[in-house]
Amino acid sequence: MRSLLFVPGNRADMLDRARTVPADVLVPDLHNSVPPREKERGRQVIADALPALAGGRRRIIPRLNPMHTGLTEDDLAAVAGPHIQGVTMGMTSTVDDVRLLDAMLAKAETNAGLRPASLKLVLWIETALSLVNAFELCRASPRLVAVASAIEGFTVDMGVERTFEWEDEQVQEHYLLSRTAVAARAAGVQALDAACLVVGDEERLAKEAHRARLLGYTGKFAIHPRQVEQVNRLFTPSEREVARARRVLQAASEAESQGRGATTLDGILVDAPVIARARALLARLDAITQHESGR
Repeated sequence: MRSLLFVPGNRADMLDRARTVPADVLVPDLHNSVPPREKERGRQVIADALPALAGGRRRIIPRLNPMHTGLTEDDLAAVAGPHIQGVTMGMTSTVDDVRLLDAMLAKAETNAGLRPASLKLVLWIETALSLVNAFELCRASPRLVAVASAIEGFTVDMGVERTFEWEDEQVQEHYLLSRTAVAARAAGVQALDAACLVVGDEERLAKEAHRARLLGYTGKFAIHPRQVEQVNRLFTPSEREVARARRVLQAASEAESQGRGATTLDGILVDAPVIARARALLARLDAITQHESGR
């Protein structure tokens, strides 16, 4: 999952247009983008749109309202079915929260006639408690395939002003992004970066994506269709990276044929960790290529 596009769940026109956007995942949203009076109608709008959205092997992961709203179970009942691959939900701070959601998903699968454990889960790390519990949350359910970090909710919970000054933001987000990425890697799930909230600022989006990739994130949410192609590009290995990885493997192969376990390339050591990183990058490229060819 490189790009995950939020689409307001109460906007049938926007859900229809989203079918042409090349996002890896569409996220029909029942939470922040739907006002309270529109929640029930939003469920029906999404339910009606799901068959068309899911065409062409499109992955659909609706965002539910958090547990404390009392809306989660009804949201899930409305969207659960063969057209979605899972759900995402924020404000989940404890293992008990995840287990409760897991039970709701099991019930929804039964009611919808789905295979047990077929619905996956993407959680958000966006409170102080969820960050402290990040590793345990990542391991709380076998359904969980990814976690996302969200500075908006985190700064609210921490009682600090959200800044969009890049140097200040680096300070605000560093611990959240780093700890979330490490917890995800340790638990064997994907780390996803939150969306760039400054729509139209391609330079800022590129900075956010670069920072996220350096920390181990492999995908990013989007809040506008125009962000999607850039996110896909930024989270796909570049031609330069691919060429370098192939040269690393070639150099390693030549060294091995000479009975050496390490060598140098352009003056830089090439040993087992470097070789493993090159192989992982090429494997990721293969997975992306296969996904795009089958879309």
